[in-house]
Amino acid sequence: MSRPVHELAAIIRQYKIPFITKHQPLKQHLSVLNALEKCRTVALGGHVDGCDSCGHIRISYNSCRNRHCPKCQVTNKERWILARQQQLLPVSYFHVVFTIPQEMNSWCMHYPKEMYNLLFAASQQTISTFANDEKHLGAMPGMISVLHTWGQNLSLHPHVHLIIPAGGIAPSGCWKNAKNKGRFLFPVKAMSAVFKNKYMEGFLQLLKTENKNIEPSLRETLYSKSWIVYAKSPFGCPAQVIEYLGRYTHSPRWINHVG
Repeated sequence: MSRPVHELAAIIRQYKIPFITKHQPLKQHLSVLNALEKCRTVALGGHVDGCDSCGHIRISYNSCRNRHCPKCQVTNKERWILARQQQLLPVSYFHVVFTIPQEMNSWCMHYPKEMYNLLFAASQQTISTFANDEKHLGAMPGMISVLHTWGQNLSLHPHVHLIIPAGGIAPSGCWKNAKNKGRFLFPVKAMSAVFKNKYMEGFLQLLKTENKNIEPSLRETLYSKSWIVYAKSPFGCPAQVIEYLGRYTHSPRWINHVG
């Protein structure tokens, strides 16, 4: 792959001072800018590799390892993809997205850890509820979850992506394929209702723990509206799953967490 004509570090070096003067970014944002500016430069130090045979010397500068750095994340993505390839099963995979309503955004800003942990738990419990039901599958499912907190327009939009194999481990210990010939996983509307109830149960418990009250109008809105659960068609092959997850888990544009 050829090197880009303009690198992010060069852009930061050229415009950082005017940007800081005009926008006065937060301390943590300045820390990210400094890390990206110095990544793989003499400012971070480096190491020297030498060949015992020909004597060739190569100097390599250290990486910043910041999760927002495109240079570091490209390397990390490739390393992560190689490590995950050995974990895939030779079956189809489904992609399911669980999204909490925008009315929850203010709570996510004040209690991000608790609210996002609830999102992981409620989505996982929803899938397990349907998978353990003999009518839908009757087996223990596997899944990988990726938290995605921002939308493409960089607005707060918490949702979690789940990659789920088309089947599970039956009580007998054997593999059991998904029903409906693998065309879809579970009913989306039913998953939406179960997801809403499980998340709200945890959310109300969080409010009780924090001695907070929810406005009656907000409670009514959250219970009355349909929560979004989106299920995509099965992936074509396991390799596509790995590539897809790699883009999401190691993109410097997003705040992600893998569960």
